[in-house]
Amino acid sequence: MIRLSIPLRQVLARLSLPIMIAFAFGVMLLGKADTLLVERMRSTLSDALAPIYAAISQPVNAVEEAVAEIRGLATLRSDNARLREENERLRRWHAAALGLESENALLRRQLGFMPEGAPNFHAARVVADGGGTYARAVLLSIPPQHGIRKGQVALDERGFVGRVTEVGSRSARVLLATDMNSRVPVTLEGSRARAVMAGTNGARPRLAHWPEGVIPQEGERVVTSAQANAFPAGLPVGVVRRNAQGSLEVELFARLDHLEMVRLFDFGLSGILPPEAVARPEPRASRR
Repeated sequence: MIRLSIPLRQVLARLSLPIMIAFAFGVMLLGKADTLLVERMRSTLSDALAPIYAAISQPVNAVEEAVAEIRGLATLRSDNARLREENERLRRWHAAALGLESENALLRRQLGFMPEGAPNFHAARVVADGGGTYARAVLLSIPPQHGIRKGQVALDERGFVGRVTEVGSRSARVLLATDMNSRVPVTLEGSRARAVMAGTNGARPRLAHWPEGVIPQEGERVVTSAQANAFPAGLPVGVVRRNAQGSLEVELFARLDHLEMVRLFDFGLSGILPPEAVARPEPRASRR
């Protein structure tokens, strides 16, 4: 080991910084003088370091792939467990459905049940929102000689939309369930209690006039009722929701804010009777 004297080490320590500064300036001047030489040196250095980088990156990539595979296996295991539970639940529902189907078939045979024919319907495109007499209504474009009449029920792919109130030669207007003039008799599927769904011109109609002693439950399904011979029974309407004020409303299945096509069903019902068809009471005899 070479030992340097103290004065020599002091001289080297003083000269190291100026030497490094001079070397840096020399490199800068060299780069300015010959750019091609610097680029060639950089390329040579990159070529020399590329295999080293590749060799280092391979184990890193392998580790990352192994970690990703382990995570995927864990996710796959949890997914398999969830799917097994869903399959078991579906098997139970399938067994229950088969039992109900056989029981229903037996009861129909005993009662001599005659199935109803499928109702006629026409598909129509929504061409305009609002307008007319009502605040919440849509205008439909229909072909001539269509056979559509007032009172027919409008449904979309999700559920109840409203009823036809005006019919022209090439257009028809449907009063939506959310309009304040809309009154729909409904049935709560859980309790089988009857109620009235009244429009409010808002997003959700309110639920009213259910029997005393019945409390509609949050999330309970609502379907149409056959009362007053205006609607067929069992059409899907929505579910019961409670608003911030505590009032009960119906969240409709139908997307009334995105209506493009509706189907107009003719269930052969008399619907809402006109005023002249309503029976009036006989005048009472005057008392003497």
